[in-house]
Amino acid sequence: MPDTIIVVPTYNEKENISKLVPILLDIGPDIGLLVVDDNSPDGTAEYIEAVAAENPRVELIRRPGKMGLGSAYIRGFKEALQRGARYIVQMDADFSHDPKYIHDLLKAMDDHDLALGSRYVKGVNVINWPMHRLLLSYFANVYTRVVIGMPIHDATSGFKCFKREVLEAIKLEEIISDGYCFQIEMTFRAWLRGFRIKEIPIVFVDRHSGSSKMSNRIIREAIWKVWWLRLRALFKRL
Repeated sequence: MPDTIIVVPTYNEKENISKLVPILLDIGPDIGLLVVDDNSPDGTAEYIEAVAAENPRVELIRRPGKMGLGSAYIRGFKEALQRGARYIVQMDADFSHDPKYIHDLLKAMDDHDLALGSRYVKGVNVINWPMHRLLLSYFANVYTRVVIGMPIHDATSGFKCFKREVLEAIKLEEIISDGYCFQIEMTFRAWLRGFRIKEIPIVFVDRHSGSSKMSNRIIREAIWKVWWLRLRALFKRL
């Protein structure tokens, strides 16, 4: 696999991923793609398998069922590290994360260890979200900043680029968060270890097609688990 591996978790994303794959591969010959599919019934995995058979820069991890976003990323991160990737990008399959920003994330690796695509570092840059969803996301990040003290405007961002040294230091096997809080925990662990973090301004556009994976359970988890992260950090357990 190439120096940079993009990890994309999928569940019923065939329509989106079939458009995303050629765009990602066109970024450059040093880009590889690792799709972690949770047994999508719409044929997502079968599409990726067909592409991978023709292109060695594409790989598929097929899981037996829906096991959570956090565990999908962790599985992909571990595989990317085993493949020798220097940089690991994480992003959604639904085009809410515009691939054009990958160049900016990778450029930040010149003098940072973790770059994240931020919706809130320069105002509010979100398109096509209903107001209640936007307010929930924005104030969840304010709440997170207050509780754990991490100076990041968009701690819930799922569009990131890690140097391999960050993922090696984070203790992936100890992470149990999912959804919003998975994103917070990953960045928080990196920040606690003194890694250099940069927020890259992006415009976030709601998914092109398919349905959101957000749930009330994920929201409730984020509300209490930031306190869990804070307490764990105080007792040097992260």
